[in-house]
Amino acid sequence: MFTTTLQPIQQYRQIETGTAVSEASPHQLVMLLFDGAISAILQARHALETGDMPTKIATVSKAMRIIDEGLKASLESQGEPQLEESLKSLYDHMVSRLFLANLHNSDVPLAEVARLLGELRSAWAAIAPKRAHAHADVRA
Repeated sequence: MFTTTLQPIQQYRQIETGTAVSEASPHQLVMLLFDGAISAILQARHALETGDMPTKIATVSKAMRIIDEGLKASLESQGEPQLEESLKSLYDHMVSRLFLANLHNSDVPLAEVARLLGELRSAWAAIAPKRAHAHADVRA
């Protein structure tokens, strides 16, 4: 009937992710970007540990794209140009560190970027709009 190269669990995850994105607020979309980048780095660290270089390369590249094309690109000028520039510089630093991790097969930069993203994610979660909390209560 239908031919696909995806396993059923992969198909489900794609549908689940698509639904999460289509129903997410802008604040939640940024949370999804943080989660995606952190997840990719964790996968890269595991791949590096197990010697799975193709997966390491793919997942580090994925994290770099999420940071550069997602998080950095999503910065909006809200009257805080210094904050925006600081975040852009931090995201550039993260991408640079991930590049070096990929080049030198080093876990240290991967751990560093995962830690930085985790801290930013926590800060972002702490400033969630009140409306997002009210909306989440309605869904529960």
